[in-house]
Amino acid sequence: MNMDSGTRRRANIKEISLAMIFLFLLAGSLLAQEIEFIGSAKQVVEPGENFNLTYTINAQAGNFKGPNLSDFTILAGPSTSTASSIRSVNGRTTMTITYTFSYILQAYKEGTFVIQPASVMVDRKQLQSNPVTVKVVKGASGNQQGQQQGTMQQGRNPQQKAGVAETSSNDVYIKAFVTNSNPFQGEGIVVTYKLFFKVNIGNVNINKFSSFPGFWSQNLMSETDKLQPYKQMIDGEQYVVADIRKIALFPLKSGRLSIDPLELTCVAEIKRQTKTKTGDPFFDDFFNDSFFNNSYATVEKSLKSNPVVINVKPLPASDKPSDFNGAVGSFTFRSEIDQTRLKTNEPITLKFVVSGQGNIQLIDKMNITFPPDFETYDPKITSDIKTSSAGISGTQTFEYLMIPRKPGKFTIKPVTFSYFDLAKQKYVRFNSPQYTIEVEKGSGEAATLTYSGVSKEDIKYIGSDIRHIKNQPLFIRETGTLFFNSIQFYLWIFLPLLAFIALIVLLKKQAKRRADTLLMRNRKATKIARKRLKKAADFLKSGKQEEFYVEISQALWGYLSDKFGISLADLSMDSIHEALVVKNVDEEIINQFIETLNNTEYARFAPGDKSLMMEKIYNEALELITKFERRLK
Repeated sequence: MNMDSGTRRRANIKEISLAMIFLFLLAGSLLAQEIEFIGSAKQVVEPGENFNLTYTINAQAGNFKGPNLSDFTILAGPSTSTASSIRSVNGRTTMTITYTFSYILQAYKEGTFVIQPASVMVDRKQLQSNPVTVKVVKGASGNQQGQQQGTMQQGRNPQQKAGVAETSSNDVYIKAFVTNSNPFQGEGIVVTYKLFFKVNIGNVNINKFSSFPGFWSQNLMSETDKLQPYKQMIDGEQYVVADIRKIALFPLKSGRLSIDPLELTCVAEIKRQTKTKTGDPFFDDFFNDSFFNNSYATVEKSLKSNPVVINVKPLPASDKPSDFNGAVGSFTFRSEIDQTRLKTNEPITLKFVVSGQGNIQLIDKMNITFPPDFETYDPKITSDIKTSSAGISGTQTFEYLMIPRKPGKFTIKPVTFSYFDLAKQKYVRFNSPQYTIEVEKGSGEAATLTYSGVSKEDIKYIGSDIRHIKNQPLFIRETGTLFFNSIQFYLWIFLPLLAFIALIVLLKKQAKRRADTLLMRNRKATKIARKRLKKAADFLKSGKQEEFYVEISQALWGYLSDKFGISLADLSMDSIHEALVVKNVDEEIINQFIETLNNTEYARFAPGDKSLMMEKIYNEALELITKFERRLK
């Protein structure tokens, strides 16, 4: 027992002594090394190609300031990584610490570009790197690939070759899964992007989000949701899987629709062991001990998901209701009215509620015919939408406010709501009951009404208080003049007749305009869009990002739908472009509108803080609608 204890004590003293010797050697090597700050990038690239720009320094550095990269598109960066290496040659041990600052850039124009030096602070001294020259030439990738491989083989250090490790293509990858690749037009599907990895990863950056042309999209994962990785066996190997994006899509047209891949970069970390040969048996045994020679290699991976093709089936043309407006899913429909007996100038609230699962957010109106003696207002639309992994469900409530101006008995005809039921594979139609409203004449003079909201509680009565006595001026007429057979006499006879004829003509024109639904939608398009923009401004002030982007998107799409009489189901970038070209809208304004829509969708689904883009997108949307109104007048 005493011998074992003494042996262990001597072994511990030996290990401590060796460790102290090792630390002194490292300190000396760090003080003696020369500091180098080097920038490097691929020398020749082609337009549209992604490449890395890296700055490497062999010392502890901070306050990195990158160069001006306005000649390129910055996809990611600057990202910082550190690495260390130990080498012993002829009994001399050196340790190198390397800091790397890297960008991922994309070339978009041809030419020769000189990237100015970057700077860092080392021991309170500022160091600058060398300038980097990059040539952007068409068809450069094929010629440069062989040169780059040869340069890498020639410049590789044989001492480090045995220690460099790389991940295989199956260590980390991303894949897109779709719940249904052959849906009906308007049927909701879910696309999930899953990240598979069996090694440690970090610095996951999405460089390019998938675009969804021809779809109405809704993000099913909130930014506050934490990733919940789980394990899965694939081909006999265990992977860690994380759902990084989940999008609900509703196809707006039939045919073959493609979804672009999602692209991201990450750093994969793998464990390696290096065997160091110094020529000294003592140091070889010391540095090849398992305590010292375990290290990790980091490899940057560029990942791209698989492209997805969706074959959208058109909805059946047979038995299609005339009032069908594109609703697809499983819904219920009901209506209610708060009163049917009232007096003139008293408000009535008529409410319609659509509930269920499907493209419920695309249901934006009800086809109602109001009595001509009723004053009506735009509906108050309340949405209670729930998103889950199964899709989108919820309730849409349409609340209409009516004010009868004349007494009598009036009828509101049944309102129909039609949708395509996916489970039954047929159209389903609901009818609301017919409402009969009896209006009595109000007592006394009707009070003046103002309306500043969208509910009955927002109506204010003015003039119901004590009114002031009006002092009329004294009328004095000269004696000897008669009203009969005078000019005023004939004016009083014929002016009411002319006014009556003008009123009849005006009423006929208004009735004709009200019958023309497309014209009414066109006239109200700007009013509705500005109301939605006002609501988006409230969300902007309160910092509600998701509600803000939904309202902005509905304002832009709804404006063009109403302005050009295109249903939301048939609305796409192509149909908008054709309609605007027919209206002789400048191509610059058309491109600005499409760019604003793309920016809205990108900001809406992009990770991170989206508040910086909210005010910019709001101003762009307001400016676009103003330009359209000026151009289409």
